Amino acid sequence: MKRDGGYLEGQLLIAMPGMSDPRFARAVLYMCAHSSTGAVGLIVNRLADHVTFPDLLRQLGIEPMPQGHEIRVHFGGPVEVSRGLILHSADYRQDSSILVGENLALTASVDMLRVIAAGDGPRHSLLALGYAGWAAGQLESEIQANAWLHATADDAMVFDDDLTSKWERAMAKIGLDVAKLAGEAGHA
Repeated sequence: MKRDGGYLEGQLLIAMPGMSDPRFARAVLYMCAHSSTGAVGLIVNRLADHVTFPDLLRQLGIEPMPQGHEIRVHFGGPVEVSRGLILHSADYRQDSSILVGENLALTASVDMLRVIAAGDGPRHSLLALGYAGWAAGQLESEIQANAWLHATADDAMVFDDDLTSKWERAMAKIGLDVAKLAGEAGHA
């Protein structure tokens, strides 16, 4: 479970093929926090189906960005789905930004949305509504029950726009061919 004295913060969490919770079927999450008190992650391969970035900006009274610069709104997870979180490269941070992993930050501010809408800000960013959260020991229990795998995160896996193949690529990253995986441990 631990990585270099820490937990899974800064890594990818990958749903196993037999994931029983449909909200996480074939999900790839970036782990923003993980400690003995619980865990928080963002799904990085699923879009929100009810809002676009220009719609969100209008709701917040922010002038939408110029045409041609499309930012997609992700479904970050089932907790606090009206809360916006921006996972981004740490090359641009605000006072409210929190470093996660080695070179990424998490910001939950309207000011960061304004900066991104203007075409400025971090080199890479992902806007998510909601997040996935686990109580103390819950994620560890789910991993032991064969619900999740984990892998090293990289910018392409977190930020690229090819959401359709991200789960398969995450599995391949750790050397697994999903066609050969059984859904449950101990079953052929």
